[in-house]
Amino acid sequence: MRVAIITESYPPDVNGVAHSVLRTVEHLLARGHEPMVVAPTSLGTPRASLPDIPVVRVPSVGLPGYPSFRVGLPTRRVAGALRRFRPDVVHLASPFALAAQGAFAAARLQLPAVAIYQTDVPGFAGFYKLGAGRAAAWRWLRRVHGATARTLAPSSATATELAAHGIGPVQLWPRGVDAVRFDPAKRSDAFRATVAVAPDGGGAGAAAAGHDVIVGYVGRLAPEKRVDLLEPVSNLPGVKVVIIGDGPARAALERQMPRAQFLGEVVGDDLATAFASLDIFVHTGAHETFCQTVQEAMASGVPVVAPAAGGPVDLVRSGVTGYLVTPDDPGAYLTAVRELVSDPALRRSFGDAGRAAVAGRSWAAVGDALIGHYRDVVRASSVASPVERAA
Repeated sequence: MRVAIITESYPPDVNGVAHSVLRTVEHLLARGHEPMVVAPTSLGTPRASLPDIPVVRVPSVGLPGYPSFRVGLPTRRVAGALRRFRPDVVHLASPFALAAQGAFAAARLQLPAVAIYQTDVPGFAGFYKLGAGRAAAWRWLRRVHGATARTLAPSSATATELAAHGIGPVQLWPRGVDAVRFDPAKRSDAFRATVAVAPDGGGAGAAAAGHDVIVGYVGRLAPEKRVDLLEPVSNLPGVKVVIIGDGPARAALERQMPRAQFLGEVVGDDLATAFASLDIFVHTGAHETFCQTVQEAMASGVPVVAPAAGGPVDLVRSGVTGYLVTPDDPGAYLTAVRELVSDPALRRSFGDAGRAAVAGRSWAAVGDALIGHYRDVVRASSVASPVERAA
């Protein structure tokens, strides 16, 4: 199949949408399909390791206060790219701006389209008090997704919310994880030394021995991620908080948590090493439709503390692989982390269970499921694709 992917983000951007699109492209190539990508221009440094496929970049602007987060501008290049490429199916990654334009262009060209819901735009609109807020965002999303043949949601909570707001048909399509790259064996004494701790971690009484427990967060540093909830944790005796990622909230967080260590963006094998070298992983944002970093921490054999909201609800078995806690409650995070800090055996048990739970969730498996969705909508399309008509 020829698959046109219109996405709100693509590498060198570093975020969940860009990552999942890249993995989709890699899988399509591995299965003998022909992908093409339409994406906003990026401020990042081009990556030589990207697959050699057609990529159409469209003009973009940065969000106010967050210039590195690019939003694609309306342009005729989207429809032109679809006409030239003549896809069998259109994949819309997190459609809201550029990919929303792609949805309407595909409908005009009578091309079947699959919408991948990945970003909680209504939640962000409410959090930032943008325009008319959540209600306006849901009205726009109903229009965008209504132009497509199928919407794929990454978690059961997200699928339920979409259906409740009149978006459908919705089916579940979770994300895969690279359990070879993210592996407990990547735990590194050298990494742990970079954050000024002894290499073997520790539990109760660790501070007195000079062995801190490393509590880590990985992700964008933006206000809606609520990384500030880790401030009480950063003051726990015997604990070192490590923050991996970058974004507009970083400077404020550094002032608020002077005892934490901020490492900036870490990618590739270095990121896998960092994950495996943590003792506890904490995710604090309550607006995640899936939360890939939780899954990567679990694959790395690290116990997880996450909000009982959105995607983490499907990923974390509270009391088995980690703890689900009350969203936006710093005391709930502090209590859960403190219990894990005091009990190394519990950390090992949760970490082992987490690794076992996600080890089989390969990108190959979820990629094949996505191709199945493509084939479904192509078969169900009442108008043959341009390629089929040409044949």
